[in-house]
Amino acid sequence: MSFGLPWGLLALGALVPLVAAYFLRRRQKPVEVSALFLWRTPRPRAEGGPRWERFTREASLLLEVLAVLAAALYLADVRWGEATRRRHLVVVVDGSLSMSARSPDGKTVLERVRVEAAKRVEAEGATHVTVLASGASPHVVAGPEVEASRALGALESFEARGPDHDVVPTLLWAQELSGPGKRVHFFTDAPPSQDTVVPPSVRWTALGRPVGNVALVSAQRRDEGGRASVTLRVARFGPGPSEVEARVRAAPGPGAREGTERTERIALPEEGAATVRLTFREAGDVEVFLPDDALPEDGRVRLSPSPVMPVSVGLTEGLSPASRQALERFLAVSPEVEHGTPVPGAPVLSVGPSRTQARVTLGAEGPLRTFVGPFFTEKGSTLMDDVQLAGVRWTAGTDPPGRPLVTAGEAVLVSQEEGGRLHLNVDLARSNLQRTTAWPVLLGNVVREARRLREGFPRHQLNLGEALPVVTEAGARYALVGPSGRKPVFGAGALSLPAPTRPGRHVLERDGTEVDSLEVLSLDARESDLRGRDSAEVPAKEAGEDAAEGGAQERARWPLVVLLAALLADFYVTRKV
Repeated sequence: MSFGLPWGLLALGALVPLVAAYFLRRRQKPVEVSALFLWRTPRPRAEGGPRWERFTREASLLLEVLAVLAAALYLADVRWGEATRRRHLVVVVDGSLSMSARSPDGKTVLERVRVEAAKRVEAEGATHVTVLASGASPHVVAGPEVEASRALGALESFEARGPDHDVVPTLLWAQELSGPGKRVHFFTDAPPSQDTVVPPSVRWTALGRPVGNVALVSAQRRDEGGRASVTLRVARFGPGPSEVEARVRAAPGPGAREGTERTERIALPEEGAATVRLTFREAGDVEVFLPDDALPEDGRVRLSPSPVMPVSVGLTEGLSPASRQALERFLAVSPEVEHGTPVPGAPVLSVGPSRTQARVTLGAEGPLRTFVGPFFTEKGSTLMDDVQLAGVRWTAGTDPPGRPLVTAGEAVLVSQEEGGRLHLNVDLARSNLQRTTAWPVLLGNVVREARRLREGFPRHQLNLGEALPVVTEAGARYALVGPSGRKPVFGAGALSLPAPTRPGRHVLERDGTEVDSLEVLSLDARESDLRGRDSAEVPAKEAGEDAAEGGAQERARWPLVVLLAALLADFYVTRKV
């Protein structure tokens, strides 16, 4: 038996006046009555002043003593059996990729964290432990409140592979799980920065080492016409070699019999990163390996084929000869557009006159007006990126519907409706737009936006910490399957999902069928820079009892039941007197 709040036993002091009241009798005034038979039960009467004498209601006294004892046990938070030994400890482990860095002794930061966490659990005498991993999406590694052996076992299998993130939300969550007045133990590889607001109940333990590191900070692949173009950026953080050899291995593609393997020597600048461009013919997966150093994970990438999906453009009937001629000249030289036979699975972009239901309308109706500027474009519109209208003579008609993207005075020259339908209010027979650089740039932006609306992933390689773009269609059920499990995808159209928490292959499924896939790479320049890592111990600002059970342990309710039963029984006994 133990007590969570021993001061509650002071309530036992109420027994002294209670027992004294039963022994103390006062002098009773004589009462004259006409006959003795009016007294059913004779009572002894004190002859003098107050005096001590034997009491006559032993059962009532015992019940009231029992009630006081039960109240004192409840206030003292009495605990029996397993509850007397239950002690809860909350541990938070940094889930960043830099926790996998190796120091010169060959041990990773995470391995030292496991040893230190076990020592901390033993020193605090904790029987139940909750282990959290910080990250962009913090999660529970073990718990809540599992046996210490199970929690430490789960920590042994935990891998830190996440991007750089803010740890404060995870620490606040851990503080709630720990309870008021109890400390939270946080293990990481760097002391807190001056901008970090550490909760007062957190004990910050850093076990890192400042070491040099060479890392891949970016890797992209683009496939077009059977040719794979790979672009790599390699950086050196801190002391290290001025030149490294990167081993590149390309698996055979569908049209090749064997793969290729070669070594590239890369000169590393003191500041910034070196850029390397490689090309392969008919290549499958391309793997890049840098020599192992403090953080081997950021020196290896696997790039899957990422073909550029062409856009099928169809011209509807009714276009003016000048409009059709200008469009066909652009389609003839654009490498990412198929005009004529639609490509299976490719997005289709229809262009027609303003009175049709085409995705893009081209033409002007009603009274025509010619403008030579100034032209105003909506800030932030991706359709108008790099479109320079200086020197353009633009003849427009009646204002089209939708949100204005380009205006001249009160006239709307380009607009876009809510569903994405685009209107080009221009008569090319009376304009020179098609003879300027603005025309191919504008159409190129339109084609790019059409490609972004293709179902699947617009990009097939992402670095850690980057948001995940995806395009879905209405009326279907989608799910994202990755190293962290299977998660449903809600919404339709162009979506931006939270950054993946772990690297690896992620697959988009529609009604259980694979639609597209992408690779999340273990690349994060902030995590690869190990120069600021160090060892430090920052105690909690508010000291609390680590060994005592926190707010998660409720008080025992049985003393209240005993108290109520004793009071009811005492009322029954005294009522009959």
